[in-house]
Amino acid sequence: MKSEIIGILKEAIERAVEKGLLPGADYPEPGLEEPKIEQHGDFATNWAMACAKAARMAPAKIARIVQDSVEDKQGVIEKIEVAGPGFLNFFVRPQAWNSVLSAVLEKGADFGRSNLGAGQKVQVEFVSANPTGPLHVGHGRGAAVGDSLANVLAATGHAVQREYYINDSGRQIRTLGLSVYLRARELGGSKVDFPQDGYQGDYIRDLAKEALDKQPGLLDMEEDKALAFCARFAADSILAGIRKDLEDFGVTYDCWFSEQSLYDSGAVEGSLAFFKEKGQIYQKDDAFWFATEKYNDEKDRVVVRANGLTTYFASDIAYHKNKFDRGFERIIDIWGADHHGYVNRICAAVQALGREKNSFTALLVTLVNLLRGGKPLAMSTRSGEFVTLKEVVDEVGKDAARFIFLTRHHESPLDFDLELAKEKSNDNPVFYVQYVHARICSIEKKAAQEGLIITGPPEKALLTEAEEVRLLKSLARYPQVLESAACLLEPHRITFHLLELAALFHAYYNKHRVVGEDKDLSYARLALVLAVRQVIKNGLGILCVSSPESM
Repeated sequence: MKSEIIGILKEAIERAVEKGLLPGADYPEPGLEEPKIEQHGDFATNWAMACAKAARMAPAKIARIVQDSVEDKQGVIEKIEVAGPGFLNFFVRPQAWNSVLSAVLEKGADFGRSNLGAGQKVQVEFVSANPTGPLHVGHGRGAAVGDSLANVLAATGHAVQREYYINDSGRQIRTLGLSVYLRARELGGSKVDFPQDGYQGDYIRDLAKEALDKQPGLLDMEEDKALAFCARFAADSILAGIRKDLEDFGVTYDCWFSEQSLYDSGAVEGSLAFFKEKGQIYQKDDAFWFATEKYNDEKDRVVVRANGLTTYFASDIAYHKNKFDRGFERIIDIWGADHHGYVNRICAAVQALGREKNSFTALLVTLVNLLRGGKPLAMSTRSGEFVTLKEVVDEVGKDAARFIFLTRHHESPLDFDLELAKEKSNDNPVFYVQYVHARICSIEKKAAQEGLIITGPPEKALLTEAEEVRLLKSLARYPQVLESAACLLEPHRITFHLLELAALFHAYYNKHRVVGEDKDLSYARLALVLAVRQVIKNGLGILCVSSPESM
C-alpha cells in the first residue's frame, strides 16, 4: 500500500510539473511516514516543505497543488488533507486494505521475504566467548541477537554465514590450564597457592577430576607438559559444552574458526608483513605499531611488543583480513559492550585493507540484569558466581529466553525476570504472542467443523471495522519491518511488531465474533485471522521461536 501511494504521489507531482503548476526543478524523492495519530491519516509526507526552496513557493501552496493533481485510478484513497505548514495526509479507503490478505495467504511462509540484499555475502560473527568457562546469560543475549539478525538478513536476500571465533590461544587459555592443573594437584593431596587471577568455580574442579581420569599420570608429568595438557583438555571440554548449549538454544554455526590456526598457518605473520609492505606498520621503541590514528582511532596500536610477542590486535587484524580474503563483502561482529574501545581500531584495520568503512560493523550488546525474586544474580566467570545460559534455558525454555532477549534494543539494558518468563499469562511477552497462534489454530478447527474452510482470499472487501483495518495495516507493514530490521541491523524490530500484532488481535477477538451467521463475513474474518497467524509464525520463525498449535 505504501508503494502504491508513493506511486500516486509521484505521478501527481509529475502531472503538476507538466501542467506548469509547479516549476521544473531538482526535487527530492517523495517519502511517506505512518502518523502516530490515526486522525492524521494512514500516510503523510513533508515533501512540500522539503522542496519549497527549489520551487520558490510556500509549502502549503505546493501541497494544495499536489493534492489537486492526484488521480486515484484504483480508488484506494478516501481523502487527502493539507495540514499544518504543508503536510499531505493520505487516508486510505478501509476496503482497500483487504488486498493485503491476498498477499499473505498466497505467499504464506514467504510473505515478508525480499531480495533487498541482492545476494550480498555477509558474515555474522557472534558469541565467540573464550572457552574458559560455560556460557552465561549475557552470552545468551548476544546469541539471540546474532542468530536472529542472520535470519533477518537471509530473509531479505543476503547470503549469510554464521561464524564462531574460538579464542584458543594466548594468556587466558594458559590461565585456564594453570587453574585446572592446580585444582588437580589439590585433588591429589597437595597444598597449592591458587592465584587471584585464576578461574574458579565448581566447573574448574570438575574439569580437574576429568583430566585426572583421562591422564592418570598427570601429576607425575613435567609441569610444562602437564599445563599444556590441562589447557588443551579444558578448552576442548568447555568448547564442547558451549556447542551443546548453543545447539539447545537453537543456534548452529556454519564455521567454527580457531584463533590458533592463524598462528599455525602463518596468517598472523603474513598479515603483518602485508601491512608493513603497505607502510601501515612502522617500528618505534623496539616495537611495531599499526598506524590506526590516521583512520580516526585515538592513537596508533602496538602489534608486536619489544619482546617480540604479538598482541591480540595482531591476530584480530589477521582474522579480519582472512574474512575478506574468503570473499565476504560485509562483516558484522557482535561483541559485548565492554569492547566498545576496540571498534575503532578494527575499523582502521579494515580501511587499511582498502575496504569501505561501512563494510565492517560492530554491534555492542549490553549485559542482562538477571533477576530472581527482585534480586539481581551475580555473573562473574572468574569467581564462578554466575548463572549459565544452560540453567536459564533449562528453567524457562528456549522460546522464552530467545524472545525476551529481543524485547529491547541490543544496546539497552535488559531486566530478565525468570519468574515472569515461566508464567502462562499475558504479562509474559512470548506467551502473549504464541497464544495468538494457538488461539487461531483453535478458531480454524471450529470453523472447519461448521464447514467453513479457506480456499483463497475473500472475493468481497467486507473487513471495514476499525479493529480489522488496524490488523490489515499491521500485516501490510510486516515486510517493511523486516527490511528495516535488516538495514538497521535491529532484529528486535520483529519482536516489537509481533507484540503489536498480538495486541491488535486480542483487541479484535474480544470485540468481534470471527465465525457467525453471515457466511461471507465469516469467510473474510477467518481469512483475516489466518493471515495474522501466518505473519506471527513467519516472525517467530525469524526469531527461532516455536509456533504452538495449542497451549
